[in-house]
This record gives sequence, structure tokens and C-alpha cells, in this order.
Amino acid sequence: MYFLAINQFLLSFILYLRSNLGGLHLFRTDSMISVLDRTLMIVICAILLWGNVVNEFRIEYYVYAQTGGYLLTAVTALWLVLRRTERKWLRLSWNFPFLLAIVRQSFPFAILVLLMTFYNRIDSVMLERLLDDGARYSGIYASAYRLLDAANMIAYLFAVLLLPIFARMIKQKQCVEQLIRLSYTLITVPAVVIAVAAFFHAGEIMEFLYPVHAVETEAAFLYRIEESARVFAILMACFLATSTTYIFGTLLTANGSLRNMNLIAFGGMLLNIVLNLLMIPVYQATGSAIASLFTQILVALLQVWVVKRLFGLGANYSFLSRLVIYAAGVLSIGFVSGFAPFSWQINIMILGVGSLALALAVKLISLRHIYQLIRFREG
Repeated sequence: MYFLAINQFLLSFILYLRSNLGGLHLFRTDSMISVLDRTLMIVICAILLWGNVVNEFRIEYYVYAQTGGYLLTAVTALWLVLRRTERKWLRLSWNFPFLLAIVRQSFPFAILVLLMTFYNRIDSVMLERLLDDGARYSGIYASAYRLLDAANMIAYLFAVLLLPIFARMIKQKQCVEQLIRLSYTLITVPAVVIAVAAFFHAGEIMEFLYPVHAVETEAAFLYRIEESARVFAILMACFLATSTTYIFGTLLTANGSLRNMNLIAFGGMLLNIVLNLLMIPVYQATGSAIASLFTQILVALLQVWVVKRLFGLGANYSFLSRLVIYAAGVLSIGFVSGFAPFSWQINIMILGVGSLALALAVKLISLRHIYQLIRFREG
């Protein structure tokens, strides 16, 4: 318990130090720090598992490995921040008026995080509370949702990179339209592929990740996989919406439009709760997934509308038409590849290669886009 609390403190401290690196536009360094703690944890666990260090691996050792990884990462990040800010050591000082000002300015951000946590995470809690067999349905939902969580890390990395860039461009009164289109294109192209692959191969993916348990009958296994696959296919469609919020929500955050963000998040929370109350008793985990999809789509559309209104952006019909053609093409490739006489893994590879070729053909991505992305790197 104590080590978990220490880990939470170290993780928050690492995020604080990473924010300093991002503010200095040291994006490459920030990226390295973002994976250092996990890399160190994997190395430590590998030594414990295969180095004959312990006779039996226990969950406590995993927590200790986390502590070691977080501690070494925090020390490394602190050294990098001090080195780049030309300080020999971190000097602590207490200025209560300044501290109160920071708390007051941070309060809208804390409210935003709380509201977003509600409409993103309350589904499993409501499933467990509203159904007689709630624990089982909550487990089915969680088995699918953790893959959406993993996919969202891709979009999260975009947000971490874009926040300081957007803030600098807004401060310098530069036009952000080009960067919005570039970043949204680069995240949408893989997001469509992931959503389509999950739709056409949901059953195979869930069966591969969660094989039959020894205590399960074949009928129970097939029923569980069918339920998980249905939830998984719906939830992965949310990735398109969450990718949109990571781009446009980041821009609104950089612009300081916290009131708009909080109102949208509050509306999303209310909608999610109401939809869950209506759909969970009838459709169980599938109903909760549908509620999440509707909520994420509404939140994404509202954020796009607010950005369009605040920044005076016009509709780019050429870009939107290419995006629609690409999405329809990927759906067609996914449907056709399903009839190929190969394994589902090969079919997903065919879908990925075909989708990349289509994105190049309709000029959604190009070598010029890659050059533009490199131009916004640290410096």
C-alpha cells in the first residue's frame, strides 16, 4: 500500500518534469522519458523472472519494479531539466500568494479532468451496480476497453506533442489551421484502420487475447467471446472520436478555453449517465458500449464546432471529401480481405498495407506531411 502511494507520487513528479521538457520544446527528450520508466520496469521484471533471482514471482515484486523504474526516471528527468535550465540544484521556496494563484488557475483543469474521468470510466461502475450479474458484465466490458485504452496512447502522444506547439503558435498569433489538418490527418489514417480491423476481426482478436479457461465449457467460452467481440467492435469505433478530441481538445486547452471544455465535458458526463441508465438494463455491456460511442461522438463534434467558432476556421470540403473516400475505401478493403484464404493476422496486414496505399492515392498523407511534422520538432 505504501509503495503504491510512493509510485503515484513519483509518477506525478515525472509528469511535472515532462511538462517542463515539453515547455522547452524538447519533444525528443520528452518522448524518451515517457517510455524510460516502463522500459526499466520491464528489464527489472525480466531479471526477476528469468535471472533466477527469486524462486516465485509475486505481485509485490511488480510494485517494487515500478518503484525502481519511476525513481530512476524521476532522477533522470530532474537532471535533464536542471541541466537545460542551467541550474545546479532545485531550490524550494514557499510563496503562499503565488501558491494560491496557482491553485486557483489550476482549478478549471482539475474540474475538466474529473468530468472527463466520469464519462470515460463510469461505464464499468454502472454495469457492476445496475445488473444482478454486474461483475461478469463489467469484466467483459473491461476486457474490450483496455484495448481502446492502449490505442488511445497513440492519440495521447499527439496531444503531449501538440500542446506546447499550439500554445506557442497562439501566443505568437500564428495560424493553426495547417497544423490542425496535418495532425488530424496523421491520427485519423491509423484510427480508421484500427476501427475497421476491430469491426471485421473482433471475434478472432478477443479469442486470441482471452483463451478458454480450464473451468469453462465450450459453450460458455463461445458466448463470452461473442459478447466481448460485440463490445470490442463498438468501443474501437470510439477511437475515431477520442482521436478527434485529443487534437481539438488540446487546441482548446492551449487557448485557455477551459469554460467551453468544462461545459462540453459536463454535458458528456450527463449524457453518458442517462444513456447507461437506459441501455444497461436492456443490452448489458453492449448497451454501455453504445452509450460510450454516442457520448464520445457528441463531445468530439462539439469541440470541433467550438474550435471552428473561436478560430474562424472554414470547412475544407476537399479535405473532408478525401477523408470520406478514404474511410469508405478502408471499409471496402476490410470487407474484401475478410474473404481472402489467409489467417486473420494476414488479413489485417493486407488491410493495413491497402489502407496506406489508399491514403497515399487520395493524397491524405504524403512525404510533404512527414517533412512538415519534422519541422515542428524540438528546437
